[in-house]
Amino acid sequence: MQADQQNWRTVFHDEGTGDWQEKWFLDGEVGTVSNGRNGMTLTAGPEFRNDAHHMVLWTKESFAGDVKIEFEYTRLDNENRAVNILFIQATGSGEAPHVKDIHAWRNLRRVPAMRTYFHNMNLYHISYAAFTNDGLATSSYLRARRYMPEIQGLSGTDLQPEYESETLFIPGVPHKITVIKTDRDLYMRVENADETFHAHFRNTDFPIVTEGRIGIRHMFTRSALYKNFTVSVPLPPLR
Repeated sequence: MQADQQNWRTVFHDEGTGDWQEKWFLDGEVGTVSNGRNGMTLTAGPEFRNDAHHMVLWTKESFAGDVKIEFEYTRLDNENRAVNILFIQATGSGEAPHVKDIHAWRNLRRVPAMRTYFHNMNLYHISYAAFTNDGLATSSYLRARRYMPEIQGLSGTDLQPEYESETLFIPGVPHKITVIKTDRDLYMRVENADETFHAHFRNTDFPIVTEGRIGIRHMFTRSALYKNFTVSVPLPPLR
């Protein structure tokens, strides 16, 4: 990726084998997080179309400016419905009770309905290993959005373009995912043993996203293994 030419400094790293609660907090009371020798397993609830069965795992730390996010992802489910989402630099809308610090109103997300997030948070969103909810999908998609609480919905929040793949995110296949966020650009690289896929989403119209927490969202029925989750920030240029 062209955006990966600069030097980076790691500010967050989790192998996924220790206690997840040291570095993360969870939205939702049905989905589960477990650690093992192979990494961290996120398993959303089993009931399709039950909002209580979504889950979001958030970093306790907040990150400002440009960020590089890297993690290893192995899909554990065999679903062809619902999505996984990477939330990038989330903050609350600022309208009480949805204050800037999303940790402060986490109790309002015990049922992590999607509308609670796009109505009340500013963030960038990337869907991956994602499928439509009609169960007819033969390929997964990658889609980016910029949540705008003023809009009060998802319509018009998408960042172009959208990508589809019939070969990425096959269950049981490890993938290395790298995302670089700058003010108006999201660059994504997805790698497995057979291919490397590049995506670039551009925010041309909305205010930029400057800081916040990073989250992993699993909609109902979705499960995956994560390891070596790393966040880096740019090193200052040499003088």
